[in-house]
Amino acid sequence: MGHCVHGASGLCVKAGVECYQDGLHKKEPNMTLEDYCWIVDQCKGKMFQIALGGRGDPEMHEHFEAILSYSRENDIVPNMTTSGFGLTPEKADLMKKYCGAVAVSWYRSQYTLEAIKLLVDKGVKTNIHFVLGNNSINEAYHLLTEHLLPEGINRIIFLLHKPVGLGTSSNVLNASDPKVREFFGLFNEEKYCEMAGFDSCCVPGLINYSPNIHPDSIDTCEGARYSAYITPDLKMTPCSFDQEMKWSYDLKGHTIEEAWESRPFEAFRTVLKTACPNCSQKSKCLGGCPIKREIVLCHKYQEGNNENKK
Repeated sequence: MGHCVHGASGLCVKAGVECYQDGLHKKEPNMTLEDYCWIVDQCKGKMFQIALGGRGDPEMHEHFEAILSYSRENDIVPNMTTSGFGLTPEKADLMKKYCGAVAVSWYRSQYTLEAIKLLVDKGVKTNIHFVLGNNSINEAYHLLTEHLLPEGINRIIFLLHKPVGLGTSSNVLNASDPKVREFFGLFNEEKYCEMAGFDSCCVPGLINYSPNIHPDSIDTCEGARYSAYITPDLKMTPCSFDQEMKWSYDLKGHTIEEAWESRPFEAFRTVLKTACPNCSQKSKCLGGCPIKREIVLCHKYQEGNNENKK
């Protein structure tokens, strides 16, 4: 999605979510169906799933059904995230038919709960995507410990807040904050692990504060290792949070394989390879996020970084 049809109303802002793609102000054309099919044609037989997203709800794309069906025709499972605002039973039927799973962003509204119920009732594997920041970590703790999650969901997935787009630095979690330790400490208990999942940006927090989690059940930043992001205008970058396109490669006139083997992608991998060389946990987290180092939930990294600034 190149633009958000709900952006003008400030849906994210009203929900307390700081859109990292800045759908409030940025409006670009959606990816064309032809370009999407061109991507799928290159990926057929080489990968398992595509996550549909961008600057807006994927079900609002003008060729939504064609995108889903073409993916499945080529043995690629489409998954997606939606705000749930304006979700119709007809769109939910398409999600049930084609998608592996659908996530509903936690926008703390009646339409959020209605969308979750609609999808669950349709038999769609439904997750909640919850952005974890200073303004929401207490709520997350409360939802889990008080068993307040909507019935029928598969899991609540915690996505770490990043200071990108509309994301503010003041909302970035600090590894030394007691509430961060308390929240991640929940996942030393199996009952909480069974409720939740995390994006790879949260992995340093899990490593530091959830030692009972088996290391084989988590993996760190997958950017340029086994995933990439492609913008609606065909720029490929290791991660969607590279909104400044520092590591991007223009696919116009080039192939996905060429982008994967390009210098920008190798430079991104080099950051992961060389970060925190003296840390005993290096192999588990690869130093955390290469894009926004301030989000790395590791007190050892943050303390060392502060020392270097003196």
